[in-house]
Amino acid sequence: MSEQTTTVVPEQALGTVHHLDDHRPHTTADPLPADLTKTTAPDQAGTRRARVIRTARAVRRAATHERTRSAGRFTVRHGMYVVGGGRIVARRAWEGRTAARYERMLRAAEATGNLDLATEWEERGQKFRAARHQRRMDLLTAPVKAAKSALAGLGITAGGALLLGIILAVANENIADVATPTLALIELVRWIVAIIAVVWGPLVTLGPWAALLALWGVGRHQQAAPQWALPARDRDAEGTPITPSIVVTAMRDLGVSALKKAIKEMGDVGAQMLSPITIAGCGVEVDVHLPSGVSTEEIQGRRRKLAENLNRHEHEVFITIPPSPRTVRLWIADSGALDSPIGPSPLVTDPDVKADYKSGRAPWGQDLRGDAAMVSLFQRMLLITGLSNQGKTASLRALALWLAFDPTVEFRIGDLKGVGDWGMFEGLASVLIQGPTDDHVLAVTEMVESAVQEMNRRLVAPVGETHAPLVVVVDEAQVAYGSGAVDKNKVPLGGAKATSRYFRAVKAIHDQGRAVNVTTWEGTQDPTNENLPKRSREGNHIRSSLVLGTESQARMAVGDAAIDGGAAPHKLRQGLDKGTVVVAGDGIKLSPGQTSVTVRTHYIDTKQAAEIATRAKAVRDGVTTLTAVDHTPDRDALADIMTVLGDAPRLLTQDVLKRLAVLDTTYDEWSFLDLKQALDGTGAEPYKSDGRMSIARDRLARHLATRDDTEGSVSAAE
Repeated sequence: MSEQTTTVVPEQALGTVHHLDDHRPHTTADPLPADLTKTTAPDQAGTRRARVIRTARAVRRAATHERTRSAGRFTVRHGMYVVGGGRIVARRAWEGRTAARYERMLRAAEATGNLDLATEWEERGQKFRAARHQRRMDLLTAPVKAAKSALAGLGITAGGALLLGIILAVANENIADVATPTLALIELVRWIVAIIAVVWGPLVTLGPWAALLALWGVGRHQQAAPQWALPARDRDAEGTPITPSIVVTAMRDLGVSALKKAIKEMGDVGAQMLSPITIAGCGVEVDVHLPSGVSTEEIQGRRRKLAENLNRHEHEVFITIPPSPRTVRLWIADSGALDSPIGPSPLVTDPDVKADYKSGRAPWGQDLRGDAAMVSLFQRMLLITGLSNQGKTASLRALALWLAFDPTVEFRIGDLKGVGDWGMFEGLASVLIQGPTDDHVLAVTEMVESAVQEMNRRLVAPVGETHAPLVVVVDEAQVAYGSGAVDKNKVPLGGAKATSRYFRAVKAIHDQGRAVNVTTWEGTQDPTNENLPKRSREGNHIRSSLVLGTESQARMAVGDAAIDGGAAPHKLRQGLDKGTVVVAGDGIKLSPGQTSVTVRTHYIDTKQAAEIATRAKAVRDGVTTLTAVDHTPDRDALADIMTVLGDAPRLLTQDVLKRLAVLDTTYDEWSFLDLKQALDGTGAEPYKSDGRMSIARDRLARHLATRDDTEGSVSAAE
């Protein structure tokens, strides 16, 4: 029956039957069919590959997981602390026993070209070798001396114990007490041995671990692990402290071959190039004495790379040239410190602030060391420049607000922006012009020219006459320099040529104004030869600049000497370093040999400025502010004198002064000296008649007739 079933079942059905029986255990008597073997073997290989891939991925995820990486860094770090600590201790021990330290310091001194220091270290090394030789010679006789000392100590101890025993025996009347001190000493020795026997085992066990712990402590203190294995707070640039080794490494990796070679020759004493690192405000300061063959310019030209080597941003490292030759001074800010604002201005916080034009100093801000930046404005021309919207007006206005508390100072202000930044000076300034048009440029030009006239009047005044300070402020001066407007006589208002009315007026004050307390303060944007002429910018005693775009602009702003000395307003960050000015010239405290200083100015907003101006007005009697220069023609003093003389052949000077005061208020304050000055050189000077000073009408008439004929002036009748 089974045979029939076998013969009639189709091959496909047989295959199906075998497929259904796949779940039965197979034996050698019941092997798998060939076709089934062919279909399942590839599937098993694919399964194994998939399992391997999944395992590899799992292993990779585990190996790269942050916990695994942290554990790996932890293991390497603390292991290297022990290894590094051992290396450091071994080096210290070796240097303590040999002259290696002196040899290394000698090589470092030679590398820096300091022959005097090299000679000093050579002498120290010779003294060390002589002392070491003496110690070794002493070791030859040390055993004999030690034996003698031991025998002497033993005899003294035994004799002392015996003497003490005799004293006790006599005191106690007991002969047995003679041995008591000796027995006590023996007992003490027994206890010491017993204690050592108890403690020795743990000491032997714990001693190596204590030694490893000590090595670990040394390595941890010196950060002897690889940089990548250190904790995040130690690897993070935000918290990296500036140490001598970091500075030396940063200098070595600058890419200056002579410097790198010299530092390598110095070995572990490269820090000899450095002065002590001192805290300076929100950073540290250190002087680096460069080896022979390395110039300061090479270091200044690699500021960005040096900053990166120090784990700082470029704006957080400043390089200046101190008085010492072949030396650069590094000021390195704490990371992020320059992004934090400084405190408010004393003008805001101190309601009792006072100012003195001659002896006082304006609180402008803080330098990088954190010291107050105080500016003397006495008889100093001032220029401040920078890109737009970087705090130029606020910085300039802060100085004027302080000076406004000195009631003797007169301000004449031209704001060629005209958006109200200087509006609070209405009632403080005698002239306040605000606006950007050609008409405003003309008004500002006439304002400066009127200051020139006042300067000339003071220059010819009698010797000894005092002059109140007159400060002419022109903000956005590039508008005046760049103006193409001309006056009614076709004379240009702006421009850099000698025909420019504005330029000539400013230059005239620069040349002679200081002597009679007439000064100019100019604020300008984006300096070029066109909007800030060379003869104008170099006439300023204080030259300051906010952020600029190029080094050429920076040189125009603060001068070549300041830039060559390390000033870098073009390295400031636009938008982030608002109110930070680089100041060159006198009027502000500079370190010896320093040509500039970087100041973070106090920011005083418009509302605060208005409040300060209100307080400043309270110390003044009241100022009438003009919005343009008064063009009322000056009176002809000689013609007025002729008028008041009338038909009289002569008149007493006292009567002339009285009649002039009645004629016009201009003469209300005239004195005999003013009258005499008006008549000087006319031939009609006051003379004595009957013992009293008089003025002759005919003499003055002759002078006026001559003047009318030669100069075409108005007649006395007019």
